Amino acid sequence: MRNQAQGGFTLIELIVVIVILGILAATALPRFSNLGGDARTASLNAVRGAMSATAASAHGSWLLNPANATIAYEGATITYATTAASGYPKADTGFTTASGVNTADYTIVAAGSAATANAPATSATEVAVIPNSVAGSTKGLTCYVKYTEPTAVNTVPVYTVTTTGC
Repeated sequence: MRNQAQGGFTLIELIVVIVILGILAATALPRFSNLGGDARTASLNAVRGAMSATAASAHGSWLLNPANATIAYEGATITYATTAASGYPKADTGFTTASGVNTADYTIVAAGSAATANAPATSATEVAVIPNSVAGSTKGLTCYVKYTEPTAVNTVPVYTVTTTGC
């Protein structure tokens, strides 16, 4: 009788190699993907959208009754900016609260704040929102959304989303 030589790998050997490669891939994947940064960027874009919708709603209410200095909205009091009598919200915590931004998830940088090692500067007409996951680090300087109230007649608020450090 002739002995036949084995000409390849057994099924067990192939399965073991595939399992080992799968474990190595699962271990290396988080090092090559930035899912946390993508999530923070999406979160800041959602905050920008919420602020925009809140400002538009408050402005619509002001157009109906321009004599009002404030409006109750979503359990918060929005104060209208008086700089240009535009009818858009003042950059303050009343506006951020009405927009659904809460301090459990975000750090609010109040209007007129100086820059720190962890947060951007804001003028008297700006408020910034930083995700708490980066607020305590230098990433807070480059991962935020900023609302700037109008400073001239017939202008709209400006929303700046900075995500380079997210």
